[in-house]
Amino acid sequence: MADDHIIDLRHVSKRFGDKTILDDINLYIRKGEFVTLLGPSGCGKTTTLRLISGFLAPDEGEILLDGKDISAIPPYKRPFNTVFQRYALFPHLDVYDNIAFGLKLQKVPQDEIEKRVKRVLKLVSMSDYEDRDVESLSGGQQQRVAIARALVNQPKILLLDEPLAALDLKMRKDMQIELKEMHKKLGITFIYVTHDQEEALTLSDTIVVMNEGKIQQIGTPIDIYNEPVNCFVADFIGESNILKGRMIRDRRVAFLKHEFDCVDEGFGEDVPVDVVVRPEDIYFTTDPAKCQFTATVKSCTFKGVHYEMFVDTDKGYELMIQDYDPYPVGSEVMLYIDPDDIQVMHKERTRNVFDGKMVDETHVEIMDGVFECLPQEGIAAGDPVRAVIRFEDVDLLDNQEDGVVAGEVHFLLYKGDHYHLTILTDEGYHIWVDTNDIWDKGDLVGVNIAPKDIKLEKRDEA
Repeated sequence: MADDHIIDLRHVSKRFGDKTILDDINLYIRKGEFVTLLGPSGCGKTTTLRLISGFLAPDEGEILLDGKDISAIPPYKRPFNTVFQRYALFPHLDVYDNIAFGLKLQKVPQDEIEKRVKRVLKLVSMSDYEDRDVESLSGGQQQRVAIARALVNQPKILLLDEPLAALDLKMRKDMQIELKEMHKKLGITFIYVTHDQEEALTLSDTIVVMNEGKIQQIGTPIDIYNEPVNCFVADFIGESNILKGRMIRDRRVAFLKHEFDCVDEGFGEDVPVDVVVRPEDIYFTTDPAKCQFTATVKSCTFKGVHYEMFVDTDKGYELMIQDYDPYPVGSEVMLYIDPDDIQVMHKERTRNVFDGKMVDETHVEIMDGVFECLPQEGIAAGDPVRAVIRFEDVDLLDNQEDGVVAGEVHFLLYKGDHYHLTILTDEGYHIWVDTNDIWDKGDLVGVNIAPKDIKLEKRDEA
């Protein structure tokens, strides 16, 4: 463990019944760092915070504080304090007594209590409120009191679980600035949980992006925004155009049915990739020599600071563009993208692959369902096989009962000319689908695959 690490999570897993909430998490947090755990609901971020705080115990792995395993230490003996979304203030106590409550339990001398309460009241800009009834305070003021109550105990680490979620937009933005200032003044470690990308980008030294119990990426806000490692991160953090591409060679990539210079190397030649271009990184030009491709403006909406436009490119792709100047709907425009603004990513997968077993020569059991397939030489009933299915060969049906297996739309991504979906089946399998049909997250679907589209390979039983 490095000397500047205050928290280390090593191979930490957590399950509730059959469901894995955290899957082999490895994470370190430095002393004095503002770290944000960011991700959608159910990704495991709050569970991670509760494991650090001691309200949950890991099923596997270690949690270290300053190099020592604290997994067996109860929450009240850990040098942490937590601020929750619900402030949990005592309505029968005034502001001063709410903040002083923990110190009185610890039998801290009265003069020390007064000194520490006054100090944190000043820190949270509530110096004139110590005699106020907490129920007379606004939501933002109550949140300040909750933060002051946590800070007065002088924790090594402050844990914050979506503390601003209940506030209105303006108050939330004001509190973000104040939290950043508090962190700078205090110099202690903040571990913050949120699903709000803008909040994470504003507050954090380091962002930990999580999804489905796994860490997707760890980095600075600039790294996470400009260099996403996969489609999930690119889609979750800010607005993105995410497109299918092909790496031609180092520093040359094809997408939108055009070729572009880029700065990426090491992908190989003629390799399928995904490409991310942020909406603000597509530029308009009137110079034909600079133009890389053309498009027609479909819509133009004023967003306060910029205009958001959707365009159809000359090769049939839809792109989002953000610019300070509006372009009329229907106008033909010339566009270009600088090499530095093209982010190339390895494809996470290129096809569906499922292990299964032959029922007979024309039926294979995969994903706990029996699909019809074409007979294949050398493969017989009972043989263990691997079934390979292209994304575009998966058929989705409105009625679950019409499919061989059933599931729901778990994740969807627009890739300029089609949707890339993740279907989570009732039995827990993931199926990836490319389609031109429009589905919404949470839609219940049946899944069919035509016999000719199931390619079989014999595999070892092991």
